[in-house]
Amino acid sequence: MDIGQNVTIKDIARLTGLSKGTVDRVLHNREGVSKKSYAKVMQVIKDLGYEPNIYASLLAQNKKRQIAVLLPNYRKGEYWELCEQGIAKGAEIGKPFGIEIRRVGYNQYNLGSFRKACEEVLEMDPAGVILAPMFKKETFVFVEKLHSMEIPYVYVDTKLESNNYLAYYGIPLYQSGYLCAAILTDRQCPKEVAAVRIQRDKQGQSDPTINRREGFEDYISERWPQCRISSVFIDPKKPEEIDGILEEFFAAHPDVSHIAMFNSRIYLITPFLERHPERQFRVVGFDNLSANLAGLNKGVVTALIAQRPGLQVQHAIEALTDLLVFGKVPARNDNFMSMDILTRYNAEYY
Repeated sequence: MDIGQNVTIKDIARLTGLSKGTVDRVLHNREGVSKKSYAKVMQVIKDLGYEPNIYASLLAQNKKRQIAVLLPNYRKGEYWELCEQGIAKGAEIGKPFGIEIRRVGYNQYNLGSFRKACEEVLEMDPAGVILAPMFKKETFVFVEKLHSMEIPYVYVDTKLESNNYLAYYGIPLYQSGYLCAAILTDRQCPKEVAAVRIQRDKQGQSDPTINRREGFEDYISERWPQCRISSVFIDPKKPEEIDGILEEFFAAHPDVSHIAMFNSRIYLITPFLERHPERQFRVVGFDNLSANLAGLNKGVVTALIAQRPGLQVQHAIEALTDLLVFGKVPARNDNFMSMDILTRYNAEYY
């Protein structure tokens, strides 16, 4: 089989130092080729001025490939629902190339559920994986297995610091916390700030907002070193207990006039805030959930920092599709997206 007028598979094999079988698998987009070998072949082909019609080859084989999207389960109106539109759009983009998207869910408060979901993904032997890391230690174990199996993976929403991920699509985590503190204090010098946090897994592994909190704390310590940051924990699975927890907390912390919440659930405390308009809290949260926007429109939430999670997932699927079909690697690992500041005066146009 000639590659061009004068170039053959044998020539490419000689130039790359690979076997003719490996070169043939690359040209026909077959499995069993490492990323390193694939890159070698594609570089030689590029140097020779020949671009193989990978798209036509793939369609001729009618080959199906799966991308696993490993994300937490959710109820209607919760943050992870915002990802579904991106999954649907990404699936439409990949469909003509034989790419199938399979969503694998888990309980974000249960380490065992996450482990089981990871096992399910590994058993699939997918062509690529998209995930939002919730359990740090277990995620490291999981992505190391993906790396050893030469399965590319992309982070969305949050990421772990490592060298092997293909790409990250999301807002800059540390900077988002820094921004949150800047909006919250807004040239003011509060005596005490309340950080409302979520009770998560009993093992303490799940802490997806840690980098955001670090950015927040650094801003406060740099700009307002005399300001105290006090944490209060609430359980979203026990909403009936939240009011009592907040009543007790604010009774013990009368100097708190500013409240921040680093995840998507500021709506959990808006009923309490509505019943205490006399306190005139300044409140900043994250994400444009409908329940959060309701608090914004009522004036009990000062601002929301939104991040377009659906677009993050769509871009992640596109990146893996480009890699699997065309051998195109993202230009950079970290693809930071905009941090959109919403107030009651602009949110309806978002």
